[in-house]
Amino acid sequence: MTYHFGRGRTRWLPYLLLLPGLIAYFVVALGPSLATSVYSFTDATGLPGAPINWVGLDNYNEFLFLGQAARDNLNAVGRTLVFCFFVTTIQFGIGLLVAIVLNQKLRGRNFFRTLYFMPVILGAVIQGLIWSLFLYPLGGPLSQFLGIFGLRSEFLGAQPTEAFAWVIAIQIWANMGTTMIIFLAGLQTISEDYYEAARIDGANHWQVFANVTWPLLTPSVNTNLLLNVIGSLQAWQLFLVLLGYRNGTQVLGYLIYATGFGQTSGSMVTSFRQGYAAAASIVMFVLVLVIGLSLQYILRRREARLMG
Repeated sequence: MTYHFGRGRTRWLPYLLLLPGLIAYFVVALGPSLATSVYSFTDATGLPGAPINWVGLDNYNEFLFLGQAARDNLNAVGRTLVFCFFVTTIQFGIGLLVAIVLNQKLRGRNFFRTLYFMPVILGAVIQGLIWSLFLYPLGGPLSQFLGIFGLRSEFLGAQPTEAFAWVIAIQIWANMGTTMIIFLAGLQTISEDYYEAARIDGANHWQVFANVTWPLLTPSVNTNLLLNVIGSLQAWQLFLVLLGYRNGTQVLGYLIYATGFGQTSGSMVTSFRQGYAAAASIVMFVLVLVIGLSLQYILRRREARLMG
């Protein structure tokens, strides 16, 4: 077999070129991940000078099985799955619909593509502050509009279920642009010849979508579903900005942050327990891994069936 990178010392050139990237990956990603797995077996607090003791599986046992705190943690896991389901399904559907509409030859479509994508580039803090001001119950724009009709709502300050639903809506608004762009890219790879052939055969709009557009969008469908599911399972920043640490609204990602970094909100105070938070993050990693791999397996089988 011919080696294309020279002889002698030059044979090591490809490995030297890869080395900076590998070092950066280890320092930024792999190293902290391995450290987290080790920390999960300790009572580390993250406070300077505090001793670190090995506690084995105690953090996992406490997180999953001990008392009311464990029940609250499992409720947060369930809430995370609920959040993931609604965000993924609604964002996927709206993103696909908007992409199909904006793929038509409409006047001003580039403006609307930019408009729908703009929230993605703002960042979670800006997104949260915008909506906090918009939903402010004492004089916010939406509150004033509802006041015209004699209606009133506390919005983000309402009961946990209503506040949680608002975060779902804001999460969808914030990230739908990414879903739309991926679908737009997929739609523009479909040749017009397929549509012309379907119309010649007498297919109506729904039949064209079901038998041409939808199967040929399979790569975009797979990408969006995986990104939406994994992203929503790990989401927590909007909960921090919009709600703070409130009972009945915490998702697993925010619970990890609050436990590890001593989140305080009103009467709610959490201690610095970075070892415990590391164990919780490993639980989340396993959850994301199982769901992600299962979804990827299903999507690959579907892709093989539809596209051969």
